[in-house]
Parts: sequence; C-alpha cells; structure tokens
Amino acid sequence: MPRSVNHVASRNRRKRILSRTRGYIGARKNVWTVAKNTWEKGLQYAYRDRKVKKRNFRALWIQRINAAARQEGMSYSRLMGALHKSGIEMNRKVLADLAMNHPEAFSAIVQKAKNA
Repeated sequence: MPRSVNHVASRNRRKRILSRTRGYIGARKNVWTVAKNTWEKGLQYAYRDRKVKKRNFRALWIQRINAAARQEGMSYSRLMGALHKSGIEMNRKVLADLAMNHPEAFSAIVQKAKNA
C-alpha cells in the first residue's frame, strides 16, 4: 500500500510562507528552508522591536524636553522634580509635544513649576 501524505496541506503551508517572503533578496524568497528561517526570524524581530519602539520614543521625548528646559534655564531632571513638587501631572509625550509645537505653553508650565 502506498504511503499516504497530505501533500495538499503541506504544499499550502509552504506556499503561504513563501508568499510572505516575496520581496526578500536571493534565496530568502524562494528556497523553502531559507525562506522559513528568515520569516521566523523576522517575526522575532517584530516582537522585540514593538518593545524597543516604546523605549526609543520615551528617549526622544526626554531629549526634546531637556532641550526645551535648558532654553528656560533648567535641566531635565530639575524640571521633572519641580513639576512633581508643584503637582503638575503631565506625561513626557505631552510635554515633548508642547516643547516642540507650543513653546509659549511649555514656558508657562516651566514658570509655574519654578514658582511652586
């Protein structure tokens, strides 16, 4: 009796992964084992970099706040401490946006934090 293999399912599984590797360079797009390894590694990078993206944005916001705070004569750490003491609850994303797009509003917040 001949060996029974579900060739339809295995071929579809391979086709699905090979269709997801279209656009890759060289053997990564059409050699099954290489394409599978590359695709799986790409998923690992995607998972990792969803976390790294948050870190990078937080670092960018801190740099922007620091630059704007130094124009007001304060360092980032002194500004954040003063904001905390004065009870101003704003996250870094909003502060960075104010520093970039509304410098007069950021200056008002810094003055309020200095006076408190």
